[in-house]
Amino acid sequence: MSSEYAKQLGAKLRAIRTQQGLSLHGVEEKSQGRWKAVVVGSYERGDRAVTVQRLAELADFYGVPVQELLPGTTPGGAAEPPPKLVLDLERLATVPAEKAGPLQRYAATIQSQRGDYNGKVLSIRQDDLRTLAVIYDQSPSVLTEQLISWGVLDADARRAVAAHEDA
Repeated sequence: MSSEYAKQLGAKLRAIRTQQGLSLHGVEEKSQGRWKAVVVGSYERGDRAVTVQRLAELADFYGVPVQELLPGTTPGGAAEPPPKLVLDLERLATVPAEKAGPLQRYAATIQSQRGDYNGKVLSIRQDDLRTLAVIYDQSPSVLTEQLISWGVLDADARRAVAAHEDA
């Protein structure tokens, strides 16, 4: 592995770790010692080569697809207007799949495109809500109420949706 490639791979590893709010020692603690801070730090600096097996295990630990860690792959997240709708991904994970399956898959796709794996919240656009409304065969306002009742959207989302529908 070239040293430039190792540094790019390390930068991606560091970006995922920091998105998740983890320090190097936090990784060691969360993994119960499986991932030593000094080893992860050396991967991130590009000082130490990481095997494909270890990279796959680290991607699994972070909950991201392996390809997101590889240099040369850029998340597809072009500049967007400021988001107004924020999904609570932790609450979404507690909603039964028969209800939330389409939303869970849609959110996972957005995370992959953006390279955003903090795992706690996800900002979506009004266009995303309209697309989800079509998937759920509901109006955006009715879907918003459903998502609020699941605890996935904050009640303030009503104002953002109403303001957009009035525009």
